[in-house]
Amino acid sequence: MHLSEIAAAGPAKPAVIAADGRVLTYGELDQRSRQVSRLLASLGVGTGDHVALLLTNEPEYFEVAWGAQRRGTYWTPVNWHLTADEAGYIVRDCGARVLFASAQTAGVTARIAADQPGLAVFVTGGDAGSGLADYETAIAAESDSPVDGEIDGAVLFYSSGTTGRPKGIKPVHAFPPFGSPGTLALLMSAVFGFGSDSVYLCPAPLYHAAPNNFSLGVHRLGGTVVLMDRFDPTGCLRAIEAHRVSHVQFVPTHFVRMLRLPDEQRLSFDVSSLQTVVHAAAPCPADVKRQMIDWLGPCLMEYYAGSEANGITIIDSADWLAHPGSVGRSLGAPVHIVGDDGTELPAGQDGLIYFEGQSFEYLGDPAKTASALDERGWSTLGDIGHVDDEGFLYLSDRRTDLIISGGVNIYPAEIEAVLIGHPAVDDVAVIGVPDPEMGQLVLAVVQLSDEGTGSPDLAAELIEHCRARLASFKCPRSVEFVTDLPRLPTGKLLRRQLRAERAGQDR
Repeated sequence: MHLSEIAAAGPAKPAVIAADGRVLTYGELDQRSRQVSRLLASLGVGTGDHVALLLTNEPEYFEVAWGAQRRGTYWTPVNWHLTADEAGYIVRDCGARVLFASAQTAGVTARIAADQPGLAVFVTGGDAGSGLADYETAIAAESDSPVDGEIDGAVLFYSSGTTGRPKGIKPVHAFPPFGSPGTLALLMSAVFGFGSDSVYLCPAPLYHAAPNNFSLGVHRLGGTVVLMDRFDPTGCLRAIEAHRVSHVQFVPTHFVRMLRLPDEQRLSFDVSSLQTVVHAAAPCPADVKRQMIDWLGPCLMEYYAGSEANGITIIDSADWLAHPGSVGRSLGAPVHIVGDDGTELPAGQDGLIYFEGQSFEYLGDPAKTASALDERGWSTLGDIGHVDDEGFLYLSDRRTDLIISGGVNIYPAEIEAVLIGHPAVDDVAVIGVPDPEMGQLVLAVVQLSDEGTGSPDLAAELIEHCRARLASFKCPRSVEFVTDLPRLPTGKLLRRQLRAERAGQDR
């Protein structure tokens, strides 16, 4: 639906309920996003131009996003945890003409502005400082009257940079009239049961594709977004109870942290309002998912997709219980499993996962775009997996995460799923480290549930825990204990950082 039509039908309905208690109504969202659109127009920003958002999880994020959307721009959310150099690279690379930032990121923003003199910068929060323009003052000067001929823009995400320099993922976009049916919103309605009465809890950063897209999809359907500024297991359950949340999206790390709460605390919250619990972004250990279904009931739905939006698989709780470990069957573009020689592999054999067709390009990087395609025009995200005889897809790992030890392929995700089941383990990453004889050896990097530094005895216990459940060649040769693992706020693990820090170390 058109945002203005939703606002006209219920101007006082909450579009966003923020963690700090602020409420942004549909009437306010429609008005303020029109003012953002007019501000962009006054700066000469038009259809197909680029805008960047260095905004935290705050109501203003949606004002800017919808303003950029209805102006027909490509708009790029930028991770607010990045350094000035890292964030500045994305702002420059996407060709942004305008940058919207939060007071929290004003220091980084000032450095970006100094390095990119032609960039127009606006900061929310009432005190821009550093000579930066104030967002509220800027949009207050703009009319909130309707704009004729609005064009629907598109979000242009950057890869998270877990395997190298982030790359812009430019979608194939026809720039239709604003308010045209959104593919994701239709999917959310038909598959996940979202509607105008839905209350969606967003516990993750909006610069990540899934929280961003689902939140805007909720708005297209006229529902309400409950926005957390950061994930916290107790706060999450409290928000579900307080706002009668119907839909929520998690990553497996969120599951683990909620399940680690004492039963008397976790089970004290009323979560009966939940209709659909969506999860994605990383493989979910089977034991963890079973515990979640036992707790919440068969309302879990998992999908596999990427920011490239080249395909999607979906599986509900009933199908998952019948096909444990699967991420579902393709909804739309057919899935193909391809071997190293380019031939399609039969059911049960691991290979690169491809979807038919191409819906994206990597901005300014034709070589990377070409590397994601084969001669048939199929596209891959670089993940490894297989399908069974019924067409259910199973993920093994990322190609870049694969460990090759003594010529044998070892998938870290399989080992991590075993280790996370040990009560002493709060988080874990399995990587390959160089070895002159075997090529690579398996190392488990473990974050403990309780504060402590670990011990040789515990390391031996964890290795034995694996040996009781996995073939011996898959088991870690060594265990390293750390205080924190390097994860993005989206839950994605920075294996590249772990590998780089340990390159050349003797094991």
